[in-house]
Amino acid sequence: MSDYGHDLAFGSFITPDSGDPDRTVGLAVLAEQLGFDLVTFQDHPYQPRFLDTWTLLSWVAARTSRVHLSANVLNLPLRPPAVLARSVASLDLLTGGRVALGLGAGAFWDAIEAMGGRRLTPGQGVRALEEAIDVIRQFWDTDARGGVRVDGDFHRVVGAKRGPAPAHRVPIWLGAYKPRMLALTGRRADGWLPSLGYLQSGDLSRGNEIIDDAARQAGRSPGDVRRLLNVTGRFAPTPRGPLDGPADQWAEELAELALGEGVSTFILGSDDPDDLRRFAGEVVPAVRELVATERAAASGRTPVPVEPATAPASRPSVTGGAFAVVPTPDDGRRLSDRRVWDESARPTGPAPDPTRTYTPHELATGQHLVQVHDGLRAELAQIHDLIEQVAAGEIDAGAARSEINTMTMRQNRWTLGTYCESYCRVVTTHHTIEDQALFPRLRERDPRMRPVVDRLEQEHRVIHDVLEGVDRALVAYVAAPDGMSELRAAVDLLTDTLLSHLSYEERELVEPLARLGAH
Repeated sequence: MSDYGHDLAFGSFITPDSGDPDRTVGLAVLAEQLGFDLVTFQDHPYQPRFLDTWTLLSWVAARTSRVHLSANVLNLPLRPPAVLARSVASLDLLTGGRVALGLGAGAFWDAIEAMGGRRLTPGQGVRALEEAIDVIRQFWDTDARGGVRVDGDFHRVVGAKRGPAPAHRVPIWLGAYKPRMLALTGRRADGWLPSLGYLQSGDLSRGNEIIDDAARQAGRSPGDVRRLLNVTGRFAPTPRGPLDGPADQWAEELAELALGEGVSTFILGSDDPDDLRRFAGEVVPAVRELVATERAAASGRTPVPVEPATAPASRPSVTGGAFAVVPTPDDGRRLSDRRVWDESARPTGPAPDPTRTYTPHELATGQHLVQVHDGLRAELAQIHDLIEQVAAGEIDAGAARSEINTMTMRQNRWTLGTYCESYCRVVTTHHTIEDQALFPRLRERDPRMRPVVDRLEQEHRVIHDVLEGVDRALVAYVAAPDGMSELRAAVDLLTDTLLSHLSYEERELVEPLARLGAH
């Protein structure tokens, strides 16, 4: 039994499908909006059905602002380590420290050789990977004197200038299964990243033993190596097999892997947005709660509420000591002279009970609401940027319309509510209710919430109309390029309307969602 005590993290493993690039990128953006810590893509440069992974990572980095990014894992035989070192450092600097480096020794050697790569035996692949790690880390170590010097059998870099240094210490994770690769992971890597589907019973324990022994022999602690795991499965109403059943079954099985096998990062392999929503909304908070409870019991401590690792840490609490999810405040700034509603007429719900306590699972529903809203706020900033690109002549209004139409806020059925569209898909797993059922449940469970819910639904319809106004302004701008002021006015009105509404919705719903049990 191994638990290395690492903080839990959760990621997505998305197919880099070249057939529908917008959907591929959209899944990555959705993962960030749902609160995932990590987005990853496989790397098979010889596969024409796939987008180039490094190009895709760079594009996704520009479309996101918080989530970390990694290949899962990079095909080293077709990625020269000296160039790769500078590519990783550059992207890490551009993203403010959001990059991890997943590496593999190589597979599918016929395809690699057809692309100009050198065919290696398994033993040669391991030695080449270790030399590559030396090359990469020397490039990043700008405090050392002299140039990069690795005179290996497979990689030779003699005197190249070091740098740039990445924005943070980029972790190197190895996709490893065999003893020599596992030993290399223990000696040199920051993480072990296998896929559960490729492992047999007992492989995780045996792999941990090899990594731990190699780490100790290299003067390291076994805890220096994070244990990550790619997982796949199916959500179903009843248990059918491992990771094939309801969300609570998933949570229990992943918690067992965390506590018994030391896995601290779970990466879901799925291109289904509903799977991503269920995993983020139901499985992740339950795993966090189960692991925190067991760790606290083992140490004799009292468990404390657990929030996702990505929860904003700078917001002051406004709801009392026991309730840790904090609504985003409305700063009161307005860009437009128009008012589409009377904010002073907004009803308020019942005041929270300051003596009530909440479980981490209950708190997760409100936190998810804030995370979804943060994604919409990020998209709003993108809309402002698009309009400025139109004004500068960098893109035309048609291109701006096309990009806005792919955004979550544009595709969202506002009459159902921002939260319903994203979160109710998760709760249907247990309650077989339609996406529209969240607000009726709030009305039913606490009649005092009815005025608030009625008002929120009204505002959702207004937001839909305001978005339509932005679209009409873009269309008008095509016919009359002097209409930039009208276009900016439409976006300013959207900004005022959306930010005001999101703050109001969070203020009124985060506590009732936990108290009334919307899951």
